[in-house]
Amino acid sequence: MPDRRRFVIVACALYAVCALWATWPAIRHVEGHYLARPAAGYGQAAAGDHLQLGWSFWLVGHQLERGSSPLADPYSFRPEAEAPPSLQGWLLGLPYWPLSAAFGDVWAYDVIVLLTFVLAGAIACWWLRALDASRPAALAGGVIFCLMPYRVGQSTGHLIGLIAFLLPALLLALERRRYVVATLALAAVPLSGQLHLALGAIPLALGYAWARLPRADRWKAASGIAVALVAGLLVDRWAVAGSIGTGRSFVQVERYSAELSDFVTRAIGSGSEELVFIGWLTPLLAVAGLVAIRHRRGLALVLALAAVVPCLFALGANLPGYEKVWRVVPGLDSTRVPERFMPIACLALAALAAFGLDAALTTLVLNQHKRLAAAVALVTVVVLALDLRVPVFGAVVADTPNKAYAAMQGDGRLLELPVFRPDIHYGSVYLGYARQSPRERPQGYSTIAPPAADRLARRLRGLSCGRGEIPADLGIRFVAVHRGLYEQSGFFGPACAGQAEAMLRERGWHLLARDGAIATYAR
Repeated sequence: MPDRRRFVIVACALYAVCALWATWPAIRHVEGHYLARPAAGYGQAAAGDHLQLGWSFWLVGHQLERGSSPLADPYSFRPEAEAPPSLQGWLLGLPYWPLSAAFGDVWAYDVIVLLTFVLAGAIACWWLRALDASRPAALAGGVIFCLMPYRVGQSTGHLIGLIAFLLPALLLALERRRYVVATLALAAVPLSGQLHLALGAIPLALGYAWARLPRADRWKAASGIAVALVAGLLVDRWAVAGSIGTGRSFVQVERYSAELSDFVTRAIGSGSEELVFIGWLTPLLAVAGLVAIRHRRGLALVLALAAVVPCLFALGANLPGYEKVWRVVPGLDSTRVPERFMPIACLALAALAAFGLDAALTTLVLNQHKRLAAAVALVTVVVLALDLRVPVFGAVVADTPNKAYAAMQGDGRLLELPVFRPDIHYGSVYLGYARQSPRERPQGYSTIAPPAADRLARRLRGLSCGRGEIPADLGIRFVAVHRGLYEQSGFFGPACAGQAEAMLRERGWHLLARDGAIATYAR
């Protein structure tokens, strides 16, 4: 077997092991469960952003089969919105489509999650090899990027963690002078709805092009960057402008801002957004790597800034002057989670650490200690895997086939109780079950929902406890009552579910079916 092919196989196997390590021990119970942030279901699927992603992935194949746009959601927030944009799914939804057909939605989602770990590590390793890092050092750098706690934590339900592999893909393409590929990789970030990350990825591409490309070729990279910038502006105009995602207050930024202690705390703490732990060995190796490549000034400067600036920005409200920057920089004032630049820091730290290890291994080899160098490389990878580990994944209860949803036949809109505002994550459960009976619904789960949907949710909230009337103009034919969500959210009194069902019966709705915690009614 050729030496290069053997290395590729070893690298892929290593990152597959990393995927298992990052999701351990949840991976042991993956059968019929989502690999996601731990949550209780109380008799039905547990709420979480993974259900929103699963819906977005599923929607791609579903829409293509119908001959419709995979970038639109024809079911959520109807009739308040006319097929709102659905951008999160198209990239990973394409491989999800055949996987779902072959193995079901839950297995398809879990396989996609695991594959993104392999992609993150493998492409980072490939990029480092293009920068002349030794094979052991490149492998170690890929392990670091694959297992960085922030990237892993965001992979429990947020797309930003799953598509972080686009960052090393972008830099690899620039390094190899594949400008079309670089343009596609960079443009895919905003086109996937990750506008916050794009605000960092675009300057990263500019800096890298300045540091690594010949002057004669910089205009090619700049053209691709301009395309990505235009894509971001179009997405902002199409999907974000006029939604509930605009006009955010700085109070929301304060809520999600990390603290200095979070960088050295091996715990989830107040949430996955603040999970910015960077390990103990990685920053030490990164400092050594920065010293080792100081003669490559452009690269050293770009990687140093890419490692430090996102970490500073992650402090958000705890960083003096950040509020002014947040209000002045276009697009940044629509964000509420300052840590969203962290995947860039994760990649830069991984690269610098790889160069630090490379310098140490080179010294050992030059001193005729080749066997010792191999042992050091192996031990370093193991120690890095242990040092970066923060268990964040759980085996989360999935939306299994439900007779109550299967009982809804024919056309007609569906109202689900209890009612949540569009940006409350408990509404994600409805997306999970919606795949079993796709139909228009006045609800949905999105932080960029139309304001009209938010107003309607406030208006209908009383129905959750049997108060008010279902507006006739909504065209509601079916109602689903999710008793498990009453318990999951804790937003309603213990008698509310029963009161909601009593109200439906009193007003002429008849029970279609009850399966576990879910009951459906029709009129």
